[in-house]
Amino acid sequence: MIEPHGGNLVNKALPQLEKERILKEIQELNHIIVDLPKWKEIKNICYGVFSPLKGFMNNNDLLNVLEYMYLENNIAWPIPIILDVAKDQIKDLKPEDSIILTDKKENPLALMNIEEIYEYDKHLFAEKVFRTKDPSHPGVNKVLNQHDTLIGGEIFLLNELNPIFPELDLKPLETRVLFKAKKWNRVVAFQTRNPPHMGHEYVQKAALTFNDGLFINPVIGKKKKGDFLDDVIIESYRVLIKNYYPRDRVVLSIFETEMRYAGPKEAIFHAIVRKNFGCDHIIIGRDHAGVGKYYNPYDAHKIFDEFPDLGIEPLFFRSFSRCNICDSVVNDKICPHPPDKHSFFSGTKIRDILNSGETPNPNIMRPEIAEVILKYQNPFVE
Repeated sequence: MIEPHGGNLVNKALPQLEKERILKEIQELNHIIVDLPKWKEIKNICYGVFSPLKGFMNNNDLLNVLEYMYLENNIAWPIPIILDVAKDQIKDLKPEDSIILTDKKENPLALMNIEEIYEYDKHLFAEKVFRTKDPSHPGVNKVLNQHDTLIGGEIFLLNELNPIFPELDLKPLETRVLFKAKKWNRVVAFQTRNPPHMGHEYVQKAALTFNDGLFINPVIGKKKKGDFLDDVIIESYRVLIKNYYPRDRVVLSIFETEMRYAGPKEAIFHAIVRKNFGCDHIIIGRDHAGVGKYYNPYDAHKIFDEFPDLGIEPLFFRSFSRCNICDSVVNDKICPHPPDKHSFFSGTKIRDILNSGETPNPNIMRPEIAEVILKYQNPFVE
């Protein structure tokens, strides 16, 4: 099985005795409240989803990632993982202090040993990560609204918040054990933030043909307005797998995080995460993790040339469509027929059809999937 990114799977869950000791002394430490998206990052660090990270980034790692897409220790990493804080939260803090990160109800989530407190250039940050400073870009907008001060340091898990889908909340250690039990030597990952249409099914099954197992790993968390709700995505995939996939060849599990819409850099980030889950291949489609017109359609393919040592192998799918002459889903490598003979899988058009309360053509989306979506009064993020 493929090694975790950086060689070792990070585990920052404290032994029970150490955890109990810290919790007894918790009132002696300063507390900082974190929101739900930041909790998801804490969880992903502590359970090795973000291996080799052991905490929130210090300034040197941040600058290296922004400029070179590598950590200071020369391990590939394309997107900063940071903890921004208001100045009044840290006025009494200094490096080497320990703090407790809590949720809004003051439930302790993690212990953090502060290594560095520093400021950063938000405009530079946004431009380097998203290749634009346009505040209309959802990722840029989020960065520009962050606090001006960052704290870096190692973290240790104290308690967990309940996952949204507990039965699908598999940690990297668990997926690796599961893949071994299934005797999957080659596992291909599929990243998604949408319910499946026939094009998605086509690329998944094409990739599965040459691999032992398929790991469908939807992003569950904060998304932009107009994206599908988490419940809609999960229920759709459950129906698809139940009716149209061999159960011994597919695992559905969630990736609790927020979409960053960083296009090519997020494609590398998604690949690293799935490598930590135990996948040695990942499907990368057209405009992976893109939004609007900020990235060229195949930038997320080209960027992998800059990471020959990444470990996980991308499987690139370009355009795919329903050919009316071939009477099947095809891609641009295997079909000779002109564009006017094709029905293309446009997410925007599919959303428009669903918004009107109509069922998409079964050649575009399976009726069972459309039925799941249409039973929701509003299946989209508002």
